[in-house]
Amino acid sequence: MTVRPKFIAACLGYGLMIVAAGAIVAHASEPSDYLPPSAGHRPFNADMPPGTVGAARALGRGPLAGYFQPVAFNGPPGTRFALAASDGFTSPDPRLMAGLGVGSVYRFQITGIPGAEGAELYPTVEIIDRTYPPPGLATSHPIPITLDVQDLRAALDGQLVTRVVYLEDPQTALPVAETPTTSRTMEIAGNEDALEVADRLGRPVAIVRIGSRMPPGHPALMSQFNFGYPSWAPIYQPEATPTP
Repeated sequence: MTVRPKFIAACLGYGLMIVAAGAIVAHASEPSDYLPPSAGHRPFNADMPPGTVGAARALGRGPLAGYFQPVAFNGPPGTRFALAASDGFTSPDPRLMAGLGVGSVYRFQITGIPGAEGAELYPTVEIIDRTYPPPGLATSHPIPITLDVQDLRAALDGQLVTRVVYLEDPQTALPVAETPTTSRTMEIAGNEDALEVADRLGRPVAIVRIGSRMPPGHPALMSQFNFGYPSWAPIYQPEATPTP
């Protein structure tokens, strides 16, 4: 399987990454917001089996136990997302947001792929750290899992795309504004480790792996395919108000 490694700088919108983003910039200078790892993830790499990095991080520092990190899924127009559940998958949603546990791996479904009607993808997202937004604003600033059409088409062609989402160091972040549905993507060479590169630039929070693997035909294997159905918390987003 061809590997197309990528990692993404995803702006969470409250000054942790890009101080010019305009939302609660004062928190950019507070050490508790960034919490850079002392030694990074050097013993690990993005090619390890899903769950390895997250499980190690869950045993480390910080208030992680029982915390559900808000995560928002975004894609090209028409794309819909659904999370694995014990009775199948949730209802497809173009604006899916959910609280996911640090250290867990979640299988999700992608449908409505532009130019590939009827096709489905089943990537994974591994939460390897949490964010520390201002009190009461966690759901306003989720970790964005933003996929582009090139990622989806590469996976449909049998390639494996790996994205490492990280918080930029507020002292070195580029002064470029981002929105919850946009992110800056940097492609790296096939011989580079996306997790190591992300460690150098900031604090990794999630690993997304997009491949062409499909659900097994036997129901007894679905639990293994979906990593044991880890717990998650639904987050209901208000409907967008039309602009007059």
